[in-house]
Parts: sequence; C-alpha cells; structure tokens
Amino acid sequence: MIKKDSFIFGARAIIEAIKAGQEIDKILMKRGQDSPLLRELQHEARAFNVPLQYVPLEKINFLCKQNHQGALALLSQIEYQNIEQIVPMLFEEGKTPFVLVVDQVTDVRNFGAICRTAECAGVDAIIVPMKGAAPINGDSIKTSAGALAKIPVCRSNNLLETVKFLRQSGLKLLAVTEKTDDTYYSQDLKGPVGLIIGSEEFGISASLLKEADYLASIPMMGTIASLNASVAASILMYEVVRQRLQA
Repeated sequence: MIKKDSFIFGARAIIEAIKAGQEIDKILMKRGQDSPLLRELQHEARAFNVPLQYVPLEKINFLCKQNHQGALALLSQIEYQNIEQIVPMLFEEGKTPFVLVVDQVTDVRNFGAICRTAECAGVDAIIVPMKGAAPINGDSIKTSAGALAKIPVCRSNNLLETVKFLRQSGLKLLAVTEKTDDTYYSQDLKGPVGLIIGSEEFGISASLLKEADYLASIPMMGTIASLNASVAASILMYEVVRQRLQA
C-alpha cells in the first residue's frame, strides 16, 4: 500500500516513531554532530535496523525548513513485508514461489521499471537490501506504473542470509551475470525460483554469486558489454513465464 510523502524531524520525535513501529525509509543525520540525544537515536536506529546516513547540514535544510536539530527521518511510501512469512504462505496455498532479489540497483527509475515487469510476470515478492538500494519515492512509484502498490517488497538487513533462507525453503537460485559461459536457456525455471539481479555498474555481490545454485548469462551479440538492469531482469522474468506456460 502506498503512503503519502512525509517525514519526521527532530531526534526525540524520530526516536518515538521508531519505538512505535513507524515505517522509516532512512534517517538523515548532520555529519559531525554529537549529543546524548543523537547517540540515543543512533542506538535505536541500529536496534531496529533503520538505515542511518550522515549528510551535510545543507541536505537536511533543503528537505526540511523546520527546526530539525540535525535529524530527519524519511518515512517509507510503502509498507515493507517479511519474506520469511511470504514464502511459507505461498507453499501452503499450493503456489510455486517466484521471487526476485534486486542487489545494488540504486537508480529509482531502473528499480521502478523492474517492479513493473515483476508485477506483470507474476513475481510473488521483491527483496531489496536495507542499504544500497534505490529509494522508493515518487519517481520509482511512477515508473512502476502502480506495481509498487500491488507487489510485496521485502527489505533485508542481511541479503546473504535472506538468500540462504530462500534456498533452504526449496527455491532454486539463479544469478544473472556475465561471469559465466552458461546461458539462461539451459536452466529449468519451472519450479520454485529466486532470480538474483544486480546493477550495471556493480553487478551482483560476490557473496550472493557464491550462494547461487546457478549462474546464467544473457547472450550478447553486439559490442556493448551489458544490458540495462531492468531489461536484463525482464528477459529472465519472462523466461520463467515462458517455461511455466509450456509446462
């Protein structure tokens, strides 16, 4: 469910919001600032796995004109869900889980386009890391064409452990990378599957590549080295669709 753009300013107000279970996308704190109250805020943010970013004062001033005291919490525009609850539920309902893991994709429009295709392809959930992921803001929601209002997005504090959970739950993990000669054509994707997609700039984290059951590349016939991340994701998602329709 999509929420309105909003934020909370001031360390005490943010602390209370964290304790109350408010969905916070991330906290911006003035770089170099220190006080007992801000240390308490840092502690609560870490305890509740809320991303904390230290930024110049000018950035906070640009976003908030009120007396923010060097701390600003950006509220999430969606309600994040729990993949550890979703996967067992899918099996209980007799479904074949289809999950997308999006690693190191920071461009909001790229991410929005990935989510749009994921919803069209019947993906059951999208998993993103707590840090180093594209913010879910107006641009990503618009680019997703409403998909972010429909498809569950799960935020992971430890993407490696989440990927291990997927495999232990019976999902076949396929990482899309140019670091292999095997193409995605040779993979059986009709069963429970987790596709791991990385960014054009950074690819997929080495730890996730090691954890994947299979590595698969997309054949490149031209001179450009890689596809846009959303295009690569779309090709693999619809390969899953194709195989399941023919099953």
